[in-house]
Amino acid sequence: MRRITSSLAAIAVATLAVPALADGHGEVELSVSDLLAPYYSKLRTEIELPVAPANVSLAPETTLTRIAFGSCNHQSRSQHMWAQIAATNPDVFLFIGDNNYGDQFWKGDAALSTLRAAYQLQAETPELTDFRTKVPMMITWDDHDFGFNDGGANFTYRGWSETIFETFWGSSDEVKSRPGIYESRMFGAEGKVTQIIMLDTRFFRSDFDAIAYSPERPPLGPYVPSDDPSKTMLGKEQWEWLQQELAKPADLRVLVSSIQVITDAHNYESWEALPLERAKLYEMVANREDSGIVMLSGDRHAGGIYSDVRPEMKGERIWELTSSSMNYSFSSTERNTEREPDPKRITDFISEENFGLVEIDWDAKTFTMSMRGSEGETRVTRTVSW
Repeated sequence: MRRITSSLAAIAVATLAVPALADGHGEVELSVSDLLAPYYSKLRTEIELPVAPANVSLAPETTLTRIAFGSCNHQSRSQHMWAQIAATNPDVFLFIGDNNYGDQFWKGDAALSTLRAAYQLQAETPELTDFRTKVPMMITWDDHDFGFNDGGANFTYRGWSETIFETFWGSSDEVKSRPGIYESRMFGAEGKVTQIIMLDTRFFRSDFDAIAYSPERPPLGPYVPSDDPSKTMLGKEQWEWLQQELAKPADLRVLVSSIQVITDAHNYESWEALPLERAKLYEMVANREDSGIVMLSGDRHAGGIYSDVRPEMKGERIWELTSSSMNYSFSSTERNTEREPDPKRITDFISEENFGLVEIDWDAKTFTMSMRGSEGETRVTRTVSW
């Protein structure tokens, strides 16, 4: 049988990936995964997937006092920020999405060649190699290291993308055992337990509704909120898992979403696009086992500190720190802040290169959110009691 190329595999999917085929005696379900399985099985024998530099481990008994995080790190741009992050001596670093831009110049091949090339470049990055010898990491993805801009469950090759991700970052057996890459880990002893929950807002996510064309359309994104109850952000299994995780005893929870949660100030990707799903998240968080909580996000190539009091949260004030980007800034803070006014953002909208830091004071029961600039300087900060 003639070898199928990646481009032919894509054509085969477009031709054969139908919901069902009638055979006169009922229906036969076909899935894209079934159709692509032989192709990817053969591909795995022909190529070696890239693997990240070795990473130091983080013992479960470690009491966390300093959690760093970042997003939007282009593999071909300056990697100077790794040294700045390491200089803050974090206990753990959360890499929360757009960890590379493997979708750029992608021509639609099922092998995801540009994504694999982006990971390979990261594998050979000295700054990342050095960082991972010093600082433990937990990782989730966003659209550009998932596969394509604003992509979700409709991404035909998401299973292969997941395999590439899990192979590169050395995902746990638990993560590898199920679709998607969501993960939760506990650190610390009684009275000082931190739970880090890394959501997957890509693998299961429904398409967002687009704004109808208008020459007067505002320039703050293409999406409009949808009240369609069939649309999902996390998917049934991940929602059930999250509810179980929030029921576990912990003193402080760090909830990571690659896209922003609280804001309503723009029409780019955010939880605002699926308001029923956001309300569900708020209700689930409100009903968690008693603990403090802070949310972290990225994606926007700018960031700040956000806060809100929602009816679904039973009067509790929630906090979110958005940090983006590590090396891929587009504008200036002054211009961004003016362009996107937001009553829920309590700081300027920092555009220049940045990373985030959450510092925990266990005796005072406070956490301090800060955004650090490209030289490690503090750009915005806020301390919160829980």
